[in-house]
This record gives sequence, structure tokens and C-alpha cells, in this order.
Amino acid sequence: MKFGRPSEVIVSVNGAIIRKFIIVFVLGLVMLFVMVGMLTSLKPQYRISSSSLGEVTDELSISSFVHLFSYENHYFKQALSPDIPTPSYFNELFQFATRVNLDDPRSLLGNELPGFYHFDSEIIVAEEGLDYTTIPYESAPPLEVLMAEREASIQNLELDKPDGDKEPIQPPALSTNGKNVVFIYHTHSSESYLPHLKGVTEPDAAFHSKVNITMVGEKLAEELTERGIGSQVNVEDMNQKLKQKGWNYSKSYAASREVVQSALASNRELQYLFDLHRDANRREATTVAINGKDYAKIAFIIGGENVNYEQNVKLAKDLHSLINKKYPGLSRGVITKRGKGTNGKFNQDLSQNAILFEFGGVDNSFEELYRTAEAVADIFSEYYWEAEKVNGTVESKQ
Repeated sequence: MKFGRPSEVIVSVNGAIIRKFIIVFVLGLVMLFVMVGMLTSLKPQYRISSSSLGEVTDELSISSFVHLFSYENHYFKQALSPDIPTPSYFNELFQFATRVNLDDPRSLLGNELPGFYHFDSEIIVAEEGLDYTTIPYESAPPLEVLMAEREASIQNLELDKPDGDKEPIQPPALSTNGKNVVFIYHTHSSESYLPHLKGVTEPDAAFHSKVNITMVGEKLAEELTERGIGSQVNVEDMNQKLKQKGWNYSKSYAASREVVQSALASNRELQYLFDLHRDANRREATTVAINGKDYAKIAFIIGGENVNYEQNVKLAKDLHSLINKKYPGLSRGVITKRGKGTNGKFNQDLSQNAILFEFGGVDNSFEELYRTAEAVADIFSEYYWEAEKVNGTVESKQ
């Protein structure tokens, strides 16, 4: 009986083990594909769609993608600001796998505490009274509120028109000459205000199909027009749009995105996109007295996950500064929102001049809101005409 050398026996044994491993591995893959095929046949919702892949890629920041591409083509790096640091891909992969950001301990708490993601924001500019406990937030309307219409106090609406104390406006020296350059819309169009809803006292129930934030948008458009700035306002009921599409409330920005894209396609003169909302904070955080009159405070919200982030933030900071110089305390500040529990883009990737405004809170009246709309139009008109002078595109009124 012959025995091979020990080394030959070992090689023979190792070869057999490797072959078995390969066979088991291949059989395992086959079984995996068979199981996946059976699951996706029985449960179509298990299939990976392009939207699912989009949700995965949304977890990585835009700057990370650009940095990644720049390893192959250095041209891409020119699109990044020199102030943006090189991303840590380990941190991003860890965050993707665990939903925990190693640079932000709030992300760990946010996964453990219900509702904590409301504070997963960054305050860029803060006035007195704005911190992470009073940061603007919005709550989705309860199902019963969406299903049932509420009675609005029409009497209060008539009393709250502040035209009597409005200073007369001189005819504008400058005009856009019939061109609409500002588009005003309302992603959460049913957000309303408690003083105008009979029998409603709970902030989460402050919603109405007609008496709502769209009235503030119409007032803002009116005030801008009086100052020579053509404005287009959309007052479409977004809840109806969602219902028609079979979408839930979390799809509101997808619904309003269609509205914005349609407006931009039909009017290439539009330069500014304003999305008006109502904060869910109470009166003490959303009201300020200026020269003996109460105003509803505003706040600027910028999506931290859009390609126009830097330009949008600059516009918001410029307007915030100008507003508070003439109307001290009217603007609460500039806030960036991103991450779990928020949209992160707010359609602001569609324009470099896009802003989400929070106009007042659930306890503000239309009298206060209309004063604020007038003040915002006053400041924005000054900003707009100054910018047009710099760009050399100012046209005299004809």
C-alpha cells in the first residue's frame, strides 16, 4: 500500500474542501435567487424599484457623490466649494447601515425617542427666542380632520382685514411690466389658524380647505404687485390632489413639485419660488409687537439636501437681515432641515432662488399675518429692485 507524501495529501484534501465550498456557494446562490423570485412573485411590493434605489442613493450627500466621481475625473471637483471638506465614506456607510451619524449624537437619540427627529435641523441664523425647543415644525392633520370639513368664522375674517391701518402705497417707479417673476404656492395648503376655526382649540386640528395659508399667499402676491413685482399664486387644494393620486400626506412635496414644474415650464420669467407654510408652535414663539402692532413672525426653512443649498441659504440670510433691520424681530431666523422625518429638498433644487416661509403659528390671526405679508413684500421689493440694478435688467414702468 502506497501513501503519498504529506504535502501531496494536504493539497488533495484542501482541493476537495475548496471544491465542496464552491459547490455549496453556487447552490446557495441558486437557492437565494429562487427564494427571491418566489417572494417577488407572491409579494410584488418586495421588488426593488428605481424609487427604492433612489431612496438608497438619497442617503449619501451630493458632495460625497461629486468627490467620488472626481477620483476618476478631476473636472467634477470644480463644482465643489473649497470650503466643503472631503467626506468620510466610512462615516457615511456607517450612517447608512445604522442611521447614526457619528458627528451628531442627536441622530442616536432620534432613533430612540419618538418625535425627536423634528429637531434634526441646523439653525443657521437665530434671533432671540429661537432654539431647538422652539424650532418651526409642522404636524400632519389627523385623519378625522382630513375627512371632515370644519366651519370657519367668517365674521372674524371680515374683522381681521387690516386695510384700515395700512399706509398708502405710492405707484411703483419700477415694474416688471406684466411679467410674473415670483411664484407663490402652498405645499400644505390646508394649514389654518385657530382664531378662525369655530370650536377648534387643538393645534393638530388647525386645518381647513378654504380658510388657510393660501389666503396669506394671495395677500403677499397682492402686496408684491402693488410694488411693481408681478407675482403668480397657486391656491390649489393639495389634499384633493393627494386624494386623486391615492397618495398619503407624506407625499405632499411630490404633489406640489408637479405644480412648481408646471409653472416653470409655462413661464420662463419666474425667478423666485416661495412655498408658504404655517408653524405649529404657539403664540409666544410666533408673534412680535412692532410699533404697537402685533405681527406674525416668519422663519426661513432651507432644505439641506438640494443642489442649490448654498444659493438658497444666501438668499434667506440676506432677506432675514434686511427684514429685521426695518422690522426688528419679525424674522425668527434661518433653519436648515435634512435627514429622517423631513423632505430635505422642499423642491428647492428647482431654483437657486427658492425659499420655504413659515408664516406665523396656529394662534396668529389674519390681521397679524396680513401685516407680515405687507412687511415681507416691502423688504423683498427693495431687495429685488436692487438686485435687478446690479444685474442691469431694471425696466422703467410703462
